[in-house]
Amino acid sequence: MTDSNALDPEDRKIVTLARSARARNGVPEGAAVRDETGRTYVAGTVALDSLKLSALRTAVAMAVASGAKSLEAAAVVTEETGARSEDLAAVRDLGGPGTPVLVAGPDGTVRTTVQAD
Repeated sequence: MTDSNALDPEDRKIVTLARSARARNGVPEGAAVRDETGRTYVAGTVALDSLKLSALRTAVAMAVASGAKSLEAAAVVTEETGARSEDLAAVRDLGGPGTPVLVAGPDGTVRTTVQAD
C-alpha cells in the first residue's frame, strides 16, 4: 500500500476525483486521467445493455474526445487488486508505455502503481 498523503498533489487529485466519481454515481469503478496539459477527465463505469466500458477506458475516451494528445497519469478506484490488461492498453495507447496507473481501493488508499506497458 502507498500512503496517499505521500503522493504528488496532482496524483492525489486524480485519485480523489476517481473516488468521488465512483461514490457519486454508485458504480463499481471510478477513474481519472491527467493529460499532457494538466487537464483531468473523470469517469465511472458504463454499463448499458448496448455498451459496457470500464471507468478507466471511459476516462481515456473522454480525454481523446476532448483533444488530449498524451497522458501524464491515470488512477482507478476499484474493489479489484489491480488494473485489467485492456484498461492498461487504453492508457498506453494515449499515454505511451510507462504511463503510471495508480490503483486505489474504495477508501482512496493507493494499493499499487503499475505502468501501462
